[in-house]
Amino acid sequence: MILCLLLLIGGAVYLFVSKFTGGKALAAKYEAEHYNASIYKGKLFAEDLCVVSEDIDSPSGPDTSSLTSAGLFDVEGANTQFAFNVHEELYPASVTKILTALLAIENADLSEEVTTEIGAEDFAPDESVANIRRGDMLTLDALLYGLLLESGNDCAEAIAYHVAGSLEDFADMMNERAAELMATNTHFKNPSGLHDDDHYTTAYDVYLIFNECIKHEEFVKIIGTDSYTADITGADGVKRSLVWKPSHFYAQQKASLPSAADVVGGKTGTTKKAGNCLVLLNRTKEGRPFISVVMGAETKDILYADMTKLINGIAVSE
Repeated sequence: MILCLLLLIGGAVYLFVSKFTGGKALAAKYEAEHYNASIYKGKLFAEDLCVVSEDIDSPSGPDTSSLTSAGLFDVEGANTQFAFNVHEELYPASVTKILTALLAIENADLSEEVTTEIGAEDFAPDESVANIRRGDMLTLDALLYGLLLESGNDCAEAIAYHVAGSLEDFADMMNERAAELMATNTHFKNPSGLHDDDHYTTAYDVYLIFNECIKHEEFVKIIGTDSYTADITGADGVKRSLVWKPSHFYAQQKASLPSAADVVGGKTGTTKKAGNCLVLLNRTKEGRPFISVVMGAETKDILYADMTKLINGIAVSE
């Protein structure tokens, strides 16, 4: 009985001492390790992003009288050099596919072999396809070339099924990722950009998404490729090849190249309601990257005239 009493008294004394001495020491140690750490020194998420709240004009920029929406963004300088209606909600058409590519790169192994659940035969004759067939076997990497170069809606949906299991779940992934990138005026319904009244974005949100895309070497490699040959095994076991090339007119030599920077590559988008859209990665002669966006141009001639003037207006400040 006496032994039990002594143990109880000893335990109480230990807890008392720990609370008012050792406890304080532990708290002091925690504070030293955590509250004095660099948590208050971290960079804000938007610190390295171009920001714009209103139109930014430039004497060398495109004529805004026929312009729907456009922006020129200095990636390294985090500086918006031109902006016109960049927060206006517009239909993006196949420019949508940059986010489809980003999700594939971030969520899957590009060397994986994909058996397609969709093919060109599932789309209307006037819709852009890369001519894959249902049941084809090819790598996810190859599908990305068909997506970004040939602008294949069939590749877009094949990627969506592979990554998410369904088009609906993939659209949810797209909207979640867009929100994470602060593309808050974006809402996508499908991975390809086929028209839907509830499928929209802005030129600024396109910049935000594309800016994330070009952080991935695989993405930049694909959009900068002049031609890609895909090796495909059909559902019947027969092997065949498809050749895919960029859809933008600069690569096709149908538009005169800008002089202020080299066009690395990008993504086109065209529907009747979206008009003609284009986002590009450009590099100056010194290697400085710029993103240029034009959306809603009435014709391709206007699109490329405006885009060329936009790129030629690049001003590099040291």
